[in-house]
Amino acid sequence: MRATSSLNLCGLLLAVAAALAGCGRKADAEGGGAQAASPGRAASAPAQTVGVVKVQQADVPITVEASGTVTALQSVDLRAQTTSTVAQVLVKDGQNVRKGDLLFRFDDRADRAGLEKARAQLARDRAALADLERQLKRARELVAQNFIAQSAADTAQANLDAGIGLVRSDEAAVQAAQVTTGYNELRAPISGRVGIVSVFAGSLVQPSATAAPLVNIAQLDPISIAFNLPETQLGSLMEATRNGRLDVEALPPPGAARGASAAKGHVTVVDNFVDTTTGTIKVKAEFDNKAQALWPGQYLRVRVTLRTLKGATVIPQVAVIMRGNERFVYVVAPDNTAKLVPVQVRTGMGEQVVVEGLTVGQQVVVDGKQNLRPGTLLKVQAPVVKPADVAASGAAA
Repeated sequence: MRATSSLNLCGLLLAVAAALAGCGRKADAEGGGAQAASPGRAASAPAQTVGVVKVQQADVPITVEASGTVTALQSVDLRAQTTSTVAQVLVKDGQNVRKGDLLFRFDDRADRAGLEKARAQLARDRAALADLERQLKRARELVAQNFIAQSAADTAQANLDAGIGLVRSDEAAVQAAQVTTGYNELRAPISGRVGIVSVFAGSLVQPSATAAPLVNIAQLDPISIAFNLPETQLGSLMEATRNGRLDVEALPPPGAARGASAAKGHVTVVDNFVDTTTGTIKVKAEFDNKAQALWPGQYLRVRVTLRTLKGATVIPQVAVIMRGNERFVYVVAPDNTAKLVPVQVRTGMGEQVVVEGLTVGQQVVVDGKQNLRPGTLLKVQAPVVKPADVAASGAAA
């Protein structure tokens, strides 16, 4: 009886063990199938469509921008130098004049009368001087013949010397009268454009430093722009000026005609001190202005080319991914998958950046990079945003 019970118990244990072994094999089979199916799902994942641009090599100008004010190379306020009335106004508002052109004529009758009076006085005193010369000559002859004393000859000499001084004074008076008379004609001291004339025929004018000028003349061609650069740029600025001509562009002001181009000029002077209040240094540049596109007092932006990076590696700025202090780009790997590559950005220039860490000809992702992960399968197409011209200007590093 005990033997039969023991046999039944052993049979039950064997049945349970067989059942557990079967469950284990089924689980292993299901796990193996899942693992085998995983690569198949990865391989069948759809490729992500991205826009790419090839890495380019170009000569990149390193520039700095600043605000500037257009100033005339020469600007003169014309004022009367004599008290008179305006006889003629020979210039019109906004007229272009040349140096020496007659602009105003004043009533000169009183001054001409004074000049004639001075000339008459000179003529009279010259005649008297000639008589004194004859008297001295005669006195010397008489002294030689012992007809008169030597003191008489000395008196004649003194009279002659006084007459010479009087004639010289008269000559100076004539010159002064000529100068005063000349003030009645006001001529252009420089070539340029006339502003608004503030007097008319019959207006009273008089010499005064505080009175409004009769008119202003400003030289417009060439013309200059004054601007300030940070003192941090002084080293690059001075190095560039020592190496040759330093080019400057005057950017079209707001409201300029569509398609207006930047004016080209060059730096003419760098001030001899840094403003301690603003930490900037004043610079002046000269521009050709035959078309008179630049106007004195105008406020605009200028761009100074400090140096040029030869053979720089250039990519669109939109391709750069920022993660803290690091910069990355996605490039298309040979197997058409996304590869995250670290780069160093040297400088920006508008919509382009100069970088290190890439090879010319590599394809960088500019559209669709926000959904990428390293190893993502890619479908490449042309970018929606096209790269800007690599010669576009920007800010210095």
